[in-house]
Amino acid sequence: MSRIVTIRDAKVSDVDAMASVYVDAWRMSYAGMVPDRVLVRMSKRDQAMQWAHAIASRPDSDAILVAELGREGIVGFGSCGPARQTTLPQAAEIYTLYVRPGYQDRGLGRELLHHLFDHLSDIGLASAVVWVLTANPARFFYEAMGGRRVAERKERLWGGDLAQTAYAWTDLNAARAMRRSAREQ
Repeated sequence: MSRIVTIRDAKVSDVDAMASVYVDAWRMSYAGMVPDRVLVRMSKRDQAMQWAHAIASRPDSDAILVAELGREGIVGFGSCGPARQTTLPQAAEIYTLYVRPGYQDRGLGRELLHHLFDHLSDIGLASAVVWVLTANPARFFYEAMGGRRVAERKERLWGGDLAQTAYAWTDLNAARAMRRSAREQ
C-alpha cells in the first residue's frame, strides 16, 4: 500500500468515490445503531448526487476535503463550516468525517481532522464541535484527538430516538501551533 496521503479539496469528479466511502462506512459503523432498512436502502448513486450538489453549492466558509492514498484513490473525506446549532458556544462544526473500512486506524482520520481544523482557523473560527451517535465507538477517536464531551441530545430519526454526544475543541489555533511545534522537533 502506498503511504503517500494527499488531503485536498473535493471536486465533483470525486463524488462516486466519496459516495462509496460514505455508504461503506455507514453500513459498517452504524449496523445495530440505526434501523437495518436505512442501511439497506442507502444508495451510492443518491449519495453521489448529494455530494455533487454539496460541492457545487458549497459556501466559501465550508470545506469538503478528500484523503487520497496513492493509486488506491479516495479512502476518506470530511466536511466542516460554521456551527449549524447555535445553542453551543463553538463557532464551527465538523459536519462529516468518514474513512473507508479497511483504512481506519492508519492516521487518515487524524490527518483529515487536522486539515479541517486548519481550514476553520484560516477563516477565523477558533473553536469547533462534532456530533456523533453515542453508541458509535468512533466517538473515542474524537476523545483521543482532544475533543471534550460537552453536550448530549436525542434526535428523532427513522422513527426512533437516537442519542448523540457532542465533542468540542475550544482553541483550534493552539492545537495548530502544537502540531507545528511537534513537526519541527
